[in-house]
Amino acid sequence: MKKYSNGMAMRALIRASLQAIFKSPSAIIFSIAFPLIFIVVFGFLGNSRSGGYSISVAAAPGSDTNSALYHILQNVPVLHWMDVKDTAAINKALKEGDITATVSITENPDSVKPTYAVLLNVASSGKDKSQQLQGIINSVAQSMDPEMQMRATSIIDIKTKESAVREYKIIDFMLPGQLGFSLLAGSVFGTAFVFFNLRQTLVLKRFFATPVKRGVIVYSEGIARLLFQLMGAVIIICVGHYAFGYTLINGFATFMQLIAVSALAIMVFMGFGFIVSSVAKSDSTIPPFANLITMPQFLLAGTFFPIDNFPKWLQPFCRALPLAYLNDAMRKIGFDGAGFWEIRYDILFLLVWGVVLYIIAGKIFKWE
Repeated sequence: MKKYSNGMAMRALIRASLQAIFKSPSAIIFSIAFPLIFIVVFGFLGNSRSGGYSISVAAAPGSDTNSALYHILQNVPVLHWMDVKDTAAINKALKEGDITATVSITENPDSVKPTYAVLLNVASSGKDKSQQLQGIINSVAQSMDPEMQMRATSIIDIKTKESAVREYKIIDFMLPGQLGFSLLAGSVFGTAFVFFNLRQTLVLKRFFATPVKRGVIVYSEGIARLLFQLMGAVIIICVGHYAFGYTLINGFATFMQLIAVSALAIMVFMGFGFIVSSVAKSDSTIPPFANLITMPQFLLAGTFFPIDNFPKWLQPFCRALPLAYLNDAMRKIGFDGAGFWEIRYDILFLLVWGVVLYIIAGKIFKWE
């Protein structure tokens, strides 16, 4: 008698699960269509993140923050002052378009009137706003010295230095967030509904009458979900890159890194799905439980805007969310060209979340 092959059973189950997923309109909509809609919308909004009605600036290290000019500039409504302290953080903020320029003020005391030397370090992507920024500073100086136009010399000397940085576009920030949420939502909702329905329709119970091992059933569904979600990730990245110029700094190597991190995230997020499928009493209770997990992360984990925009007391909670670690890793890989070692802490905390989730899932998962 030929020995039963669990390997063949796994392949058959994977194939059947993929067919079922592709026949599900909701799976296509939530995993691929919705993220693509957001990407198209934000892709058409424009390229630079520095657009808007304010100019983001930061005081350069060593700038005289006690001078009268500095204090007046801080109260100019159109200027949004960022708290960026060290040179590395400033360079990163300039590169990513978080600030348009750094402002260095040096005061030269005079017996009659003080004079100021101002150095603007402007990002190349924000040079269109440098003239506006200079005009604002000159206006402030004129308010300090109304007779400036009649004087032979001004109380202020403004010089501009341009920092050549790569343009950080809206799509470079938005696409990793939308991809991350697609992976989270698809993994949670898909896994929860699949295993709940398999249990409710007694399909799992029927499997127990066959030689198929329980682990094979779980692995098969997991692999099918992984393959489908990765197909969606490929589509989202390719549309973002070729249609809207999403940055893949090292080309195909960066693309493969994004796919590898996506695979890890899917396996972690499926732990949420196993938990939801176990605690739900009916299929109508799955969406509320799943939304309780996904919506806070969608809103707070840096999907649409940086976590730094939230109140300081809320930021530690935001940064602890698993989607926040994924978003951070994706952005570092795509734009900065970070390798796995550079994102090791993001990967480590994702793995910690995975261990915790699967321990909980193992305790409460129901087969019948």
